[in-house]
Amino acid sequence: MRFRTRRGSRPPAARRQIPLRKRLLVRLLSVSALIAVCSVAATAWLAVTTTTSALKEEQGQDLAVDNSILAELSGYAATHPDWSGVHRTLRELAGRTGRRIALTTPDRALLADSAPRGTPLPPRPAAGVDPLRTDTYSETGAQLSGIDPRAVGPYLLPASERAELAALADRDQRCYARYGIRVTVTRTPSGRPVLADTDGGDPAGYGLTGCDGGRLSAPTPTESRALDALSGLARPCLRQAGLAAGDRPLFPRYEPGAKDHFGGGPLLAKLAAAEGGTVRAAQGCVLTARRAQLEPYVAPAAELFLGIGDRNPSRFDMSPANKAKVVSAAGLVLAVTVAVTAAVAVRLVRPLRALTEAAQAPPERHVRVPVTTRDETGILAEAFNALTERRERLEAQRKAMVSDIAHELRSPLTNIRGWLEVMRDGVVEPDPGLLDSLHEEAVVLQRIIDDLQDLAAADAGTLRLRREPLPVPELLAQVAAAHRVAADAARVTLVTEADPAVWLDADPVRMRQVLGNLVSNALRHTPADGTVTLTARRDGADAVLTVADTGSGIAAEDLPQVFERFWRAEKSRSRRTGGSGLGLSIVRQLVAAHGGTARAASEPGTGSVFTLRLPAGEAPGEEP
Repeated sequence: MRFRTRRGSRPPAARRQIPLRKRLLVRLLSVSALIAVCSVAATAWLAVTTTTSALKEEQGQDLAVDNSILAELSGYAATHPDWSGVHRTLRELAGRTGRRIALTTPDRALLADSAPRGTPLPPRPAAGVDPLRTDTYSETGAQLSGIDPRAVGPYLLPASERAELAALADRDQRCYARYGIRVTVTRTPSGRPVLADTDGGDPAGYGLTGCDGGRLSAPTPTESRALDALSGLARPCLRQAGLAAGDRPLFPRYEPGAKDHFGGGPLLAKLAAAEGGTVRAAQGCVLTARRAQLEPYVAPAAELFLGIGDRNPSRFDMSPANKAKVVSAAGLVLAVTVAVTAAVAVRLVRPLRALTEAAQAPPERHVRVPVTTRDETGILAEAFNALTERRERLEAQRKAMVSDIAHELRSPLTNIRGWLEVMRDGVVEPDPGLLDSLHEEAVVLQRIIDDLQDLAAADAGTLRLRREPLPVPELLAQVAAAHRVAADAARVTLVTEADPAVWLDADPVRMRQVLGNLVSNALRHTPADGTVTLTARRDGADAVLTVADTGSGIAAEDLPQVFERFWRAEKSRSRRTGGSGLGLSIVRQLVAAHGGTARAASEPGTGSVFTLRLPAGEAPGEEP
């Protein structure tokens, strides 16, 4: 039969099931792992960042040195028709940069080398030096055309033309100054002066025609001859591309600061409105013509080889800024570690402090602590609250028991005292009926005292049991015979059903007292024509004894209290009809002393079943 449990309660095993992520050990390990991961990550990040920054800095410095070498050699090639005089420049560059510098022809014929003769070249060239085909992405100042702007060739102005243009530029500069416009004069590699305002724009955009008569921007005789030659070189390519070049000059002026270093003539203005492919074809023809025009004036293409040189490579050393970063990162990691540890410690200590304060509170207050977590501290708080509740309940039971004992003892003592005083005063003559009543009150008083003595002995652990092999069928028969008269008087059928093989190792007197209390309780609550059944069976290593009745039953909310002391299912019953309220408590204590358990189950209106489960014994002479 299934037994009901108290509402709202959970089995102890269920309360001990803590989620893995909520366990205290897992949380501490997680915090330690988090701190370790943060420390390792911070150290690794700092090392990678510092090393990467240092390497990038060194690589940037090396790349800047390489670019400066390439730029200077490209400038030499743009201003010299050959490499015959580059040795001196090469030695100066090598001494200034600490690099080994070597120049060869495209077929690896040595042109110049800063290293001693016979020193092998590096396996691969670092770059190519060609002023007509410069690397526009690494060569500072190079034009999109790929021609070094220092390669001017036939556009190089003689001294007379330079002086004339310088005078014109000086005049225009003073003219702009009178209008409050600040203009600077810069010279291009060809020697032509160029005016620019503070924003780097052309001051002609201000519209001051009096300051710019057009003479400064007009080509000089030298530039006109070079532009005519450029037109002649570009026409065959333009005609081959299907462009009508005509015989007119294609480039009426030379603009060293403009794209591709030529002025946009009528032909190119017309082409600019055409499709992009036509413009690109025209630009390609002009670029090819300019390279052909400048080729006699520049040095031929060469291969540049760069080596380490004679300088010792600088040893990597952490800078003060990087040292400060290391110290700052370590301090930050330490601060985070302390903060996280402190936060975890506070969360762990707070409930323990609450438990300590609650434990130190006065006992009569029965203080409880809030349960806010599901970890070990939460279970400890639940156990503390359960202990407090149990202590409060025991205190209430103690007070109730004292009150009940006083009440149970007061009633018979009051009756005995009252009748004795009446007889002493001569008001009533003693007769057999009165004496029987006084004797009955004395028996009730003695029974209560005996029950209390048994309970006290059981609570103190001093209850003596005289165990012996006990056949259960015989035990049930003795109990039924002892209560047969009471059962017949109440017109209740008393039935025993026992397995002959069931034996107990128990105290027969105490077991008859246990079953007698249960049968007496069943007879009191079973109406006429009802049945009380005593059964015994073997269940594995246990002997199961039951006392079932067909009485009124017990309400579900009262079942957990049936074994409490001085508890009665019907509060209106007196001690004669409802008993003293100690019988079932004695049943539980005596069964527990035998190592067994007592359970009650009931359905209101159907009856109740009290089940005793005790360790089974063996019959004398049988092997266990």
